[in-house]
Amino acid sequence: MGQTVFIPRELDANEPRVAASPDTVKRLAGLGFDVVVETGAGTRSRIPDEEFAKAGAAIGKAGDVAKADVVLKVRRPSDAELKSYKSGAAVIAIMDPYGNDAAVAALAKAGVTAFSMEFMPRITRAQSMDVLSSQANLAGYQAVIDGASEYDRALPMMMTAAGTVPAAKVFIMGVGVAGLQAIATARRLGAVVTATDVRPAAKEQVASLGAKFLAVEDDEFKAAETAGGYAKEMSKEYQAKQAALTAEHIAKQDIVITTALIPGRPAPKLVSAAMVASMKPGSVLVDLAVERGGNVEGAEAGKVVTTANNVKIVGHLNVPGRVAASASLLYAKNLFAFLETLVDKTTKTLAINRDDDLVKATMLTDAGKVVHPAFAKAAEQPYVEPAAIPATTMVADASVAPKKAASKRAAASKSSSSKPKGTA
Repeated sequence: MGQTVFIPRELDANEPRVAASPDTVKRLAGLGFDVVVETGAGTRSRIPDEEFAKAGAAIGKAGDVAKADVVLKVRRPSDAELKSYKSGAAVIAIMDPYGNDAAVAALAKAGVTAFSMEFMPRITRAQSMDVLSSQANLAGYQAVIDGASEYDRALPMMMTAAGTVPAAKVFIMGVGVAGLQAIATARRLGAVVTATDVRPAAKEQVASLGAKFLAVEDDEFKAAETAGGYAKEMSKEYQAKQAALTAEHIAKQDIVITTALIPGRPAPKLVSAAMVASMKPGSVLVDLAVERGGNVEGAEAGKVVTTANNVKIVGHLNVPGRVAASASLLYAKNLFAFLETLVDKTTKTLAINRDDDLVKATMLTDAGKVVHPAFAKAAEQPYVEPAAIPATTMVADASVAPKKAASKRAAASKSSSSKPKGTA
């Protein structure tokens, strides 16, 4: 028998995604692994046990994880789950380690080699492993769908014998992966779209998708990008000027979608209560950063809030999970692409090269210790603070990529906007 890969059912009630697909099960078997999928793991992603079985997986129970050499998950395993894991097993998931130092320490204590997929470096070799991009892309799409649903009016302009329906005005705040897809989706639905971002390169990307760019374009703005294509943190003076321009613009919008996330920090507040109060009754705000405190004042995680002036603030949790059937297929491919790099093709066994750049960037715990440089020092301290993030890593959304990659995504979104029925 070969080594075993186990795919558990996610226990979080808000997590319908699964870390494998019938396609990746076949590929895992081709690498020499015995694949075991827990009963019901794919049900909420529209993948019944029978589909996994046809692809070559054994259908098992939760306790089978004790024999697994590799565990593929969506979310970080809980303390209770870790008690069943074999010491030395490789665990690959979205670990969400910032601010969760006790959970990271628990991974080390369990003796597992944990990999945090959201730390995958932005290099050409790792593009197929980029879970932040694959999931944020769907989040941007779903944000527009959720906004349109709550808006309960038509988005495109319609000229009929009974009169004209005006096009909805949609404003996207943050032009990373999620923002670019939100722009493309809103345009496909016929809305008039504007967008803003603190990175100068975003202006060209926004225009390429047929939307208008909104920003205070002074000298500070023109220099607001690092050599790697990421945003710099702006001065208080610039933020004030941008806020004034944004406030005036938001008052005229029908749907506003915010995507601003800074890894390891609370989400920046972009939309104040006063801005919300200035919006027309029936307007909608969709906050994609609500799980980190939200970009919109008044947003509540897991709720749709209706304000005194009848504006809805949408704060759905786990937005990629709202399109779980699509999100799981992409996430499963991301995991397989990474796991494949950890396998010795000759012996068909797990052979982790700790000098590999991908391993160095993503390995969180190993051999009973917290090894990731952003968390290792904190783990040694008696009082643990969340790891600090350099100001230069401030981004428009958590998955914003360097300029060249973002330009390619903009072009891809543009070409897809001409496809029928809004294909993502």
